Amino acid sequence: MAELVFVRHGQASFGADDYDKLSELGWRQSRWLGEYFAQRDAAFDLVVRGSLRRHAETLAGIGEGMGRSLAAQIDARLDEYDSHALLHAHLKGKPLPQGGDRREHFRILREAMYAWTEGTLRGASGASAERLHEPFAEFRGRVLAALAQMRKGEAKRVLVVSSGGPISTVLAEVLGMPPRGVVDLNLQTRNTGITELQSGASRIHCVSFNNVPHLDRPDRAGTLTYS
Repeated sequence: MAELVFVRHGQASFGADDYDKLSELGWRQSRWLGEYFAQRDAAFDLVVRGSLRRHAETLAGIGEGMGRSLAAQIDARLDEYDSHALLHAHLKGKPLPQGGDRREHFRILREAMYAWTEGTLRGASGASAERLHEPFAEFRGRVLAALAQMRKGEAKRVLVVSSGGPISTVLAEVLGMPPRGVVDLNLQTRNTGITELQSGASRIHCVSFNNVPHLDRPDRAGTLTYS
């Protein structure tokens, strides 16, 4: 029986030119998680992360909190979907409404993701190749292939640093949810939230989802984030 500990990256830089880097709060969230692991003498036989900058920085912050460097295998199959490409296709190339309203942004993203998971999202008319989105079936396939590889290994406790989309895809598969469930889980995932799975030779089940014990303190009020 192996324990798989999935961690979503710390808060990224929503609204900035480069989303794919942690905000200062994202770094603090990651270090606090590392301190939480250290206080419980947590040890991992294997560490795996996606290839994105926010994955690398989150793992670095966890390592700082634990007081040691964490060497990791890098698996790009654990990278997030391209939300900009999904929005571009959903809006048919039109820009997002102006104003920077997070709720409106994520309302539109939810609509785009529902269409994506159901296979009805089409590429925007005249879209350039780099704006074409990855089909959901391919995204799901690569994420589950990464999970299958981890389950075949001999490690008994695995730390996995990834994003909300891959983590939600794994959990939806474990729970037998329909594709839309990936979206609903994804938009609930907290930054540096912990999701624990127990994996055996033939079965895998969920132990916990989206926990943030390292943030659940009176002196850390307001540090719970979702993007």
